[in-house]
Formats: sequence, structure tokens, C-alpha cells
Amino acid sequence: MLVMTGCGADKTSGASADGEERVFDVSLPLGEGSHHDEGLKKFKKELERLTDGRLSVKLHYNNELGGEREVVEGMGINTIDMGVASTGPIGSFVKDILMFDLPYLFKDVDHAYAVLDGEIGEELAKKIEDQANVKVLSWMENGVRHETNNVRLINKPDDLKGIKHRTQESEVQVDTWRAFGADATPMAWPEVYTALQQGVIESQENPIPTILDVRFHEVQKYLNLTGHVYSPLPFMMSKQLFDSLSKEDQDAVLEAAKLATPVQREASQRLEKESLKKLEENGMEVASPDLEAFRKAVEPVYKKWAPEINEELINKVRNYDY
Repeated sequence: MLVMTGCGADKTSGASADGEERVFDVSLPLGEGSHHDEGLKKFKKELERLTDGRLSVKLHYNNELGGEREVVEGMGINTIDMGVASTGPIGSFVKDILMFDLPYLFKDVDHAYAVLDGEIGEELAKKIEDQANVKVLSWMENGVRHETNNVRLINKPDDLKGIKHRTQESEVQVDTWRAFGADATPMAWPEVYTALQQGVIESQENPIPTILDVRFHEVQKYLNLTGHVYSPLPFMMSKQLFDSLSKEDQDAVLEAAKLATPVQREASQRLEKESLKKLEENGMEVASPDLEAFRKAVEPVYKKWAPEINEELINKVRNYDY
């Protein structure tokens, strides 16, 4: 399926020749009008401007090219051109990326931006390139993640006890939600809505714009502002494909991604406010719990996983001067 939905198995034929017109397929987990979409449309506009329309992209929404893990794997073997994905599935390729699954790693979004836009972000991008064969073009934003469920409002970790919660395919996330008291199970993203609808799971967590975009309010009654994770959205390209481009075209791709990233982040922040209001209008009840008890509950997660992932890196991030 991946080969069929990409541009074909041989993506590099003639790709490096200056003057060639190319349209790259880009995978998005969310739909049109989402904060993902706003950033990628800006990228498309800038790439066309920088190359006089010679290079462009086609956006494929709602996991049309496969789930996030499949898309990362597809870029690694050069059957998918480009895509954005949450960092959860990337941790199986690059252990340091599991750091982003740790709860309350960042103080706020400015802290996250400073880390991602500096030398730490560059180092992580290089590790993804080396270990997953995928080129990180920029660090866009998935957003701050919050919990939803159809059981009850959550004001303290004990309120999560016994709730069947979906995590991404990450052991760190599973341990986090078990530390909160939930019955945590990993599940691929395309299965989540149906599983909630059928009662296989009762709870999930995502940024607020994503919760609205996927219409989780149709199958979830309660939104709890746990703010437990800041989730980056790496914008990536097949390294083999990127390396096949001329230096001029590589520079255009990187510049377009650089220009699109602040636009995408601003859209994420704006849509978070707008989406929260719309979710309340659609009947979701919202809780704003005191987060100190949640931070304390996950101390064992750091004790277990920081040495396993990269304790030096995690301490560097948590204490980053910005």
C-alpha cells in the first residue's frame, strides 16, 4: 500500500536535475483546516514561490498514506516523500525521542521552542536522519496534550483509576498513564475513534485542536486540562529523496520549511483557544485540575526512564536557559 500511495518505488529518477518539475506527496494525520494543514499550505506556497512553481506538494489528509509509524517507515525506505507525525512512533527508531513522551518535561511552549530551535533540536534531527533515514526539515507543533474521557471529570490522578486509556505506541506513555492510575493500552492512531465509539477504550489524550478536528466530542464527554506533554510535530522528508535533489532545491525545501514553521505554530496556539470554546459549545465539560499532584505522581516514570533514554540530555532540556 505504501508503494502505491507514494510516487512509486523509484523516487529519485532524474530528481537531481535542475529545472525538473516535481510534486511531492505529503502525509498529514489530521484534516483540512487543521493546524497541521495551515503549516503545510504555507510550506507549499513558499516552495512554489522559491522555485517559480517548479516544485510543489500534494497534501494527503487523515492518514491517507498510512498511520504515523507507517509513514515514518515509508519515508525511511523512500516510498513516501514527506510527512508530519507526532514523536511517539519515532521513539522506536531513535531512543532519545522518547524524551518527548515524558510528562511535564517543558515549563511552557516558549521553553519547548527554545530547545527545538537550538542545538538540541539540531542534534535530535541528526539522530533521526542517521537512525531512521529520514530528514527533519523543521520542528512544527502538535501542541499541548490533554486528556478526554466519557467516564468523569478528572481533578486528581486518583480520578483516572480504572479508566481504559489509549496511549501512542510508547512504553513511556504507558508507564505515565499507569502512574496516574489509568488502565493504559497502546493503540495505533487510525483505530482510536472507533475504539472510543465502541467502548473498547474510554479515554485518550491529544492537543485541543486535534480533539476538535477528529470530533472526539462525539464520543467523549469530559475534557481535562492535564497539559501533561508538549508534543512536537517534526516535518520530515525521505532522506534518500532529499539527497537526490540539487543543492538549490534542497535549500528551497529547507527555507520553505523554515518560513512555514512559525506560521504553523501560531495556528496551533490560535486554534487551541478557538477549539476549546467550540468543544464547550458542543457539550464537553471541562476541568482545570491542580497539576502538582500529577507532577508528583509521575516521578517514578522519570526515575525509571531518564537513565534508559538519556539522563544527561533530559536534565539539559529541563534546565535549559531560555
